[in-house]
Amino acid sequence: MQFNVLSFITQIAILIVALGAVHRPLGAYLARVADDTGHLRLERWVYRATGVGADSSQTWKAYARSVLAFSIAGVLLLYVAQRIQPLLSGGQAAGVDPWVAMNTAVSFVTNTNWQVYVPETTLGFVVQMAFLSVQNFVSAAAGIAVSFALIRGIARRGSGSLGNFWVDLTRLMFRVLLPLSAVAAVLLMVGGVVQNFWPTEVHNAVTGVSQTIPGGPVASQEAIKELGTNGGGYFNANSAHPFENPTPFTNLFEVFLLLLIPSALPYTFGRMVGDRKQGYTVLTVMGALWLLSMTVMAWTLSAAPNTGEGMEQRFGPAASGIFATATTLTSTGAVNAAHDSLPPLAGGMAMFNMMLGEVAPGGVGSGLYGMLVLAIVAVFLGGLMVGRTPEYLGKKVQTRHMTLAALYLLVTPVLVLVLTGAAALIPDAVAQAPAQGPHQFSELLYAFTSGANNNGSAFGGITTSGPLLSSLMAAAMWLGRIVPILLVLALAGCFAAQEPIPPSPGTLATYGPLFAGLLGTVTFLLTALNYFPALALGPIAEGTFR
Repeated sequence: MQFNVLSFITQIAILIVALGAVHRPLGAYLARVADDTGHLRLERWVYRATGVGADSSQTWKAYARSVLAFSIAGVLLLYVAQRIQPLLSGGQAAGVDPWVAMNTAVSFVTNTNWQVYVPETTLGFVVQMAFLSVQNFVSAAAGIAVSFALIRGIARRGSGSLGNFWVDLTRLMFRVLLPLSAVAAVLLMVGGVVQNFWPTEVHNAVTGVSQTIPGGPVASQEAIKELGTNGGGYFNANSAHPFENPTPFTNLFEVFLLLLIPSALPYTFGRMVGDRKQGYTVLTVMGALWLLSMTVMAWTLSAAPNTGEGMEQRFGPAASGIFATATTLTSTGAVNAAHDSLPPLAGGMAMFNMMLGEVAPGGVGSGLYGMLVLAIVAVFLGGLMVGRTPEYLGKKVQTRHMTLAALYLLVTPVLVLVLTGAAALIPDAVAQAPAQGPHQFSELLYAFTSGANNNGSAFGGITTSGPLLSSLMAAAMWLGRIVPILLVLALAGCFAAQEPIPPSPGTLATYGPLFAGLLGTVTFLLTALNYFPALALGPIAEGTFR
């Protein structure tokens, strides 16, 4: 199939216009949700039922304990639900293998949605709707809540308070994710996405063959799957399945959904700190990285001699390239093409997007707080270059801030490279990647890059349902989610306790083209380039010597 440049540019332009139209109103609304001192009646009922003090506030340690306790409870609940599925489904569905259940529980709680099973045949309606779909909502809300906590830490003066995790979680569920998902689900159904509770018989008039395909509440799960940058599909083919993604409209709309909240959060940041230029600067860097990645992906697909294998024939390489770039830049992990069959450099670009830290614009919440950590590092480096004490929005960047920021930036590369290296030395692990040569290494590297960055997409040839890789992947997903969150909350606590200092003539401006260029350079140098040797052994070697 030929790469259609005009189609590519047209779809990018539509996305930019649509996202630009909702950027300010949605960002302002999210800021009001974060700062609101009132509570809806439904929220008060939840607080009473759960014993939450709606007007109480938490230190960073209490906020972190809440996130950790909520995540552990979610893993245990999902694991048990999968194991007792025969009871929940009235015997209509079997219990899930313990290793698969463990991996799936960690995957959905960490917003990764790595799937080592065939969803439509492994899981029944109850587990899909009452457990996995619910976790799609709460894991997304938890990510946004942590970004709220960091913004409050930067904005507040001499305070130990970062807000209340339980209140943030509840508000984001009822005021943001549920309403937006309801609207998105209706539009997806209008576009042809299935929403039922019975199988569908498909008859091919040309071959005369009939096929019965499982049905289910697909549109409702598809909405939060994209909106919450989750990525776990109702069908094994994910967004390449015509019941999940039937038309070019739904394909582009799903890309819009997965970019929607992450691209609006920079405006929320600027509004909450009282300086919208800060938010626009962050958005500019995110957008520039996104457009650059899109351009490189388009070049790799257009330069390939044959881009038909693994591509969804209904959409073509242009739409598949847009989807692949957006989903790997946002920690979504949904796919409308087989990433394993992408040309080597295109597959390497999908990996590179995740290695960038998924900050362009990143996952819901995680993209913004990841970019703010990089902004703090950029301020520190800028201060060194001009010989001034680094300051970010009136707060001095001190040793403890840089220690936490450095640890944040090191966690994911260490997880990816150490676990990939360990797996490559274990014959049983290597055997689960059936390709040969550099592509075999790429399958392992992609898997752990996806897991540690909480993305969830995969090079499809690898099998991770056995005890060894299930455990290693679960470790990558859990540590890749929880450790950065704890570091971000500790950083927020450090900033919240500080009193701001007035700007001086020598203060480095943290907005405008100059700082945007510095931030973009820091993002590129301190994240993605850590992986260059590993990329050279995998997709670069495959693309060069193919």
